[in-house]
This record gives sequence, C-alpha cells and structure tokens, in this order.
Amino acid sequence: MSVSRRWTIADLEQIESKEGERYEIIGGELIVTHAPSWRHQHTGSQLNTALQNWSNETQRGTTLQVPGLVFSAEDGAIPDMVWTSWERLRAAEDRAGHFTIAPELIVEILSPGSDNVRRDRETKLALYSREGVEEYWIVDQLRRTIDVYRRAGESLDLVQTPAGDDVLESSSLPGFCLPIARIWPPTL
Repeated sequence: MSVSRRWTIADLEQIESKEGERYEIIGGELIVTHAPSWRHQHTGSQLNTALQNWSNETQRGTTLQVPGLVFSAEDGAIPDMVWTSWERLRAAEDRAGHFTIAPELIVEILSPGSDNVRRDRETKLALYSREGVEEYWIVDQLRRTIDVYRRAGESLDLVQTPAGDDVLESSSLPGFCLPIARIWPPTL
C-alpha cells in the first residue's frame, strides 16, 4: 500500500522556490507549474486591462493578477487573475495579504498539457465552486473561447461560451462588456 504525502500551506514555507515556478496545494496535493508563455501573458494582460478599466470607471473593486488564495491548510491556489469588490477584499485578507475567502470572479487561462487543462477544468472548478466563487472564466487560447461558469446554488454551472466576434458580459459586473477578439495575441 502506498501512502502519498498530504501537503499543507505551511509546508510551502519550507520549499526552496525556483524563479518562474508557482506552487499551489489543492486537496493536500502539491502542484508545481512553470512560467506561462508570452501568448498566455498577452491574453491575461488584455483581459486584466479591460477588467481594470471597468473597475476604475465603476469604483466597485479591483483586478489582481496571480494573487494567493488560501482557503484552508490544504487548499491554496494562485489563479491567473481575480476581480473582487472593495468590500470583499477588506473581509478576505489575511496577515500575509492573501485571500482567505473567494473573490467574486476568478479567471484561469489554460496552459498547454492535459494535466494543466484537467486541473483548471475539473480540480480548480470544484475548489472554486466549493469556496463560493460567484463566477469563473476559463480562457482557452487554442479554441479562442471563454467558458463562463456562474454560481447556481451550491455549484458553478457553465452558462455561456463566447467565441469569434461574441461579446463577453457578466451579470456579476454590470456594464462590463468586452469583444473577446480583442484579447487574443496576434498571429506571428
């Protein structure tokens, strides 16, 4: 019988981190990911700018890239981006500046590889659903789509998948609209 180690957030302090790596723990499992590609970063930057411009206009909250989310001793994630209201941010921050409760919106941009895709589409979807995220966007650069999940009772349910010339809107962010064709990197 094999016994796998259950990692905790406290264990992360003992790991000698390497530049360009992210360390997450979900369900006690240590997950190490590498720095994303420039295309990934371009898409994230464009989406971040659109969300932050909306935030600046409405004064409702802020957009943050790669924040630490620490939900429990065995669940800590680093999503690509979040949007949170000022009210929730005030209630969510621990002494180290990490979120201890879910922000309203989490965005993950898929990285290549079946493990990465499965983690964002299954493991993180389940975690964010369990922790009370109101909306979760999974950005797929290959398909040039965004899967939009919204809270429906106790779970996050897929409600739309904008593609092509579609406009991304959100009931959680009144007045926010973004033609998704604007976020994709140029073809070189």
